[in-house]
Amino acid sequence: MIEVIEAGGPGFLEVHMTAPITESDYTDVLTPAIDHAIEQSENIRLLVKLDGGPGDFTAGAMWQDSRMGFKHWRGFDRCAIATDDATMKRLISVFGVLMPCPVALFGLSEAEDARRWLRESLGSIQIDAVDDSTVCVRLMGKLDSEIYEGKSEDLDNLLAGKSQFGLVIDLREFDGWQGLGALRDHFALASAHVNQLTRAAIVGDAGWQNMASKVGKHAFGVNAQHFGADDFDKAVAWVQAGA
Repeated sequence: MIEVIEAGGPGFLEVHMTAPITESDYTDVLTPAIDHAIEQSENIRLLVKLDGGPGDFTAGAMWQDSRMGFKHWRGFDRCAIATDDATMKRLISVFGVLMPCPVALFGLSEAEDARRWLRESLGSIQIDAVDDSTVCVRLMGKLDSEIYEGKSEDLDNLLAGKSQFGLVIDLREFDGWQGLGALRDHFALASAHVNQLTRAAIVGDAGWQNMASKVGKHAFGVNAQHFGADDFDKAVAWVQAGA
């Protein structure tokens, strides 16, 4: 059985799934509700409370589940799933990273925490001018697509009238991206002004950040260098020296 509850106003939807879950639950209840919600809000934040495991879905229900996922691939803004089934938790952990939106996993007793997560901001992006020719982009927390809204315009305004600039990317408080959609938006923001870049410094201690600086050199032809979290001032000085 599937029950759909409109909770928290437009754009928020709760889905309660209780065994057994059949194909008609999807076609008659869930799909029409999500279609309607997306018509009203474009993107929705979804809480799924799942009281059951993979064996509680009929074959038709599993097929409808996959079809619905592809149909609404870009319609979900954030998705929280609450379940106590160990197998479902493993499956969600594996496939959740492939979703273009943030996906978070909770226990059934943590439904209120899931609702709070759906409403809160996961992270932030701060764009500041260090001087006339140097910009610092600071990524903090976990970022989803919503965080990037308006940031391209902010960067455009900051760089208006500048033929070139140096960039410091501060990742000291960065915890990663939530979903492929946020990563896509990050590259769109970063690539818009790549032809104006003189130098780019990446500051942080994660291993992939050093590799990112090397990728930047080869993929974009940018003189990029990685600095440890304790060397922020050195990173700024290095970028300014190349301006």
